[in-house]
Amino acid sequence: MTATQPIIDRSEFTKALNEALDVNPRSTAVITIDCHRGHLDPAIATMPVTRQHAQDVVATVSRLVRFARGEGIPVIHVILNNRVLPDGVVEPMHNPFWKTVEAVNQKLTPELTSTISGHNLVGSPQTELMPELGPEPNDVVLNTKRRLSVYRDTDLDLTLQQLKIDTVVLVGINTNTCVQCAAFESLNRDLKTIVIAEGVQSMYGDDLHAFALLNISRCLGWVLTLDQFVAKVESRRAAAV
Repeated sequence: MTATQPIIDRSEFTKALNEALDVNPRSTAVITIDCHRGHLDPAIATMPVTRQHAQDVVATVSRLVRFARGEGIPVIHVILNNRVLPDGVVEPMHNPFWKTVEAVNQKLTPELTSTISGHNLVGSPQTELMPELGPEPNDVVLNTKRRLSVYRDTDLDLTLQQLKIDTVVLVGINTNTCVQCAAFESLNRDLKTIVIAEGVQSMYGDDLHAFALLNISRCLGWVLTLDQFVAKVESRRAAAV
């Protein structure tokens, strides 16, 4: 086992980039990633984050989407739905890693009970968006997410193109998988990518949550607090008056 590597201080780097960031609400969209009951409702979650993390994320994302709607910023909810395929096997069990996790009687969550094969089955209450978040009539809901990617085989690309979006604001679960994957893929599409720090969490552990935020802020985009994002939008609005 190697010694733990020290975390490199890039605070000046991220501070400079954050100060340079301009957010135009006319070309910005908020994307909520798997903000469904399967992660965030402790009563029925099949892959839960902790109760406190769930409460914090729901509170933050609820405030964010209310603000976004008020500013005319589109809100897009991308939600995982797992089908039982004609061979009788639920979709994630066709993935060799996830299949092996269950085959050796392990789970992805280090402390809480979870299931891969029983997670977010089509038609189950776990696939429902947390009610505090909507959806409101003008929100867009994409429910064909099958893996970690919010882009693969969904209408997200097309939706962003039609709305003329060049900036995406990401929130949801999990920081180190689906959110970080969205940040990578958004960068690859030359989109300005923002992650709201309090609006993401991970069922995999606080260590991977912290790692993912560092990785995103140093390699992929901007990690802002919700207050910092709101201030960016409000300053842009004030400058336009």
